[in-house]
Amino acid sequence: MKPLDKVEGQAMSLPDSDVDTDIIYPARFLLITERQGLGRYAFHDRRDAPGFPIRPDEDSAPPFLIAGPNFGCGSSREQAPWALDGLGIRVIIAESFGEIFYSNCFKNGMLPIHFNLATVTMLHECAIAGNSFAVDLERQQLSVQGMRPLTFDVAAGNREALLNGWSEIACIRALHTDDILHFETAQRAAAPWLWQGKQA
Repeated sequence: MKPLDKVEGQAMSLPDSDVDTDIIYPARFLLITERQGLGRYAFHDRRDAPGFPIRPDEDSAPPFLIAGPNFGCGSSREQAPWALDGLGIRVIIAESFGEIFYSNCFKNGMLPIHFNLATVTMLHECAIAGNSFAVDLERQQLSVQGMRPLTFDVAAGNREALLNGWSEIACIRALHTDDILHFETAQRAAAPWLWQGKQA
């Protein structure tokens, strides 16, 4: 997974509420098993709508997405964050997210950020105006042209995983090394037959 530390660039505004994973990645494309290139299918059925920020022939987007409330609700399909990642989106900001989608973002190298409705509304306006955005994950700070810096919360484990580019398993191994070694030592003593032929 590609590490995420600092991200800078423009933002795309998508203020619609309840944009579910079927809108992000339509179900008829689920038979595609290759992750690479899925960005071309992101928001596939919405791209012809007047004013939609991504046109049908585009396969990239700004690194920031300012979304409406309950973004990513619906099914648990991991292709939804895969497709957004394929567009080049690294940071998604919304008032609220679908719970599984929120978790899947961290597992796929993207940073979802919660802000209250008033703040998200201002960020939509900044995105439409073409203001520049920047995130510093180490400092947990969002900077937007024309606004004071904003701090945001992110769970320590998710933060470390993004900063280091760790997969979920790599994150567990890195953050819980002592616990794992303690368990293995105790299990070797209690059930040595499970470890026959395995390296110490």
